[in-house]
Amino acid sequence: QVQLVESGGGLVQPGGSLRLSCAASESIFAFVFMGWYRQAPGKQRELVATITSSKITYYVDSVKGRFTISGDNVKGTVYLQMNNLNPEDTARYYCKAIRPSGSAYWGQGTQVTVSS
Repeated sequence: QVQLVESGGGLVQPGGSLRLSCAASESIFAFVFMGWYRQAPGKQRELVATITSSKITYYVDSVKGRFTISGDNVKGTVYLQMNNLNPEDTARYYCKAIRPSGSAYWGQGTQVTVSS
């Protein structure tokens, strides 16, 4: 069973930065796709950013130019660098990984709160 462990969340002021980490229990080469999603209270979980095994990235419009997704194959970790955060970014952030077979795995999430 794949385990994904997110970390790096916290409380930050508007305009601040955070870097989220998603540590996988196996090599990220095992996945065709890894991504970050977020869910705010009362809202549906939404896609934030993804990265494929060939390093192709995708960002939802609301975070383009502010967030950067990257992967470290040696450490088996995917990161989400978040800059210029605003209160609308407040949510619980989840990591997702998909194997070539289509099997999908989720982490438990890490809370990000943007508030002055």
